[in-house]
Amino acid sequence: MTRKYEPDEELERHIASRLLDVLIRAGLVLALVMLCYRVFSPFLTLMVWAVILAVTLYPLQQKMARKMGGKQGWAATLLVLLSLLLLFGPTVLLLSSLGDSVQETVTAVQTLSVKIPVPNPSIAAWPIIGKKIYAAWVLAYNDLPAFVKSMQPKVVDLTKVLLGVVAGIGGGLLQLLASFIIAGIIMAFGQAGAKSSLAIFRRIVGAERGDEFAKLSTSTIRAVAQGVIGIAFIQAIIVGLCLIIASVPWPGVLTVIVLVLGIAQVPALIVTLPAIIYIWSSHGDYSNVEAIGYTVLLLVAGMADNVLKPLMLGRGVEAPMPVVLLGALGGMATAGILGMFIGAVLLVLGYSIFMGWVAANPHSEAASAEDHAET
Repeated sequence: MTRKYEPDEELERHIASRLLDVLIRAGLVLALVMLCYRVFSPFLTLMVWAVILAVTLYPLQQKMARKMGGKQGWAATLLVLLSLLLLFGPTVLLLSSLGDSVQETVTAVQTLSVKIPVPNPSIAAWPIIGKKIYAAWVLAYNDLPAFVKSMQPKVVDLTKVLLGVVAGIGGGLLQLLASFIIAGIIMAFGQAGAKSSLAIFRRIVGAERGDEFAKLSTSTIRAVAQGVIGIAFIQAIIVGLCLIIASVPWPGVLTVIVLVLGIAQVPALIVTLPAIIYIWSSHGDYSNVEAIGYTVLLLVAGMADNVLKPLMLGRGVEAPMPVVLLGALGGMATAGILGMFIGAVLLVLGYSIFMGWVAANPHSEAASAEDHAET
């Protein structure tokens, strides 16, 4: 009886040994992955933005390289410099305007030089908050020093928040500057990077669909960058410059609002229409010709996305535009601006996998063959 069970025990010991080896190796690989992530995590956001910029700008860089005799490095450097010049010039101007607006408001509140208009009694009839707003407005109109004194802690906190927002935007611009520089390096070695990406996709999903998924991911990133971020940024710059030209107060703040609204797919007319009302309600500050000219500029700037979206959003993506847009908005709601790209890519890939699964239905193929035979 003992001899009968010896082969089984030997097999069990062999399986247990192999299983232990697999578990140890898996544990070591997991530990290595966690350590690599911990080392790389401070640069993760920066590198993801650099890859997104490189993927978005790579076709243009290739055109420039062909015109420059195939010099990939020089073409990438020139493209990065041109992008920074076009991007950071207007942005620095608007940020400066935003900082000046915050400083002017703080100074006006501190020196009690703010002009408070006469409160409208109809505000008190507003539901929930109407009475509180009207009471505060009446106090500010009748006794501004007492109102400022009562609001001093909140004003200080609000000022800190606003200055923190400005500083955060400045820090974000510095990170974007570094991302552009790294993106230039990636584009200079873009051909090797493209081969590596294809190899990774082929390893994950197989050789048949690896090329398709790599192309789909690349085109989705470009579509989101051009059709969501690009349109929102272009429109914000245009609206901001028009606000500065028209001498509308707080152009920097309004520009940031337009940018956020554009990314969230909310019309910029929410900002430009009140600016137009301000222009026409400013007695004597604008002539009729100036008011009409500024009105036309702001209306065109506020509706520029209606022309740009059909041209830029969803171009080159083998998926419906609503899928790209829903993925971008869902990703933004989950993980901010960076999540727009991740969400769009994941949803488009998921849509492609699902539709491929639907198309591969054997019952559907058999039914279509029968219908074809009958006809």
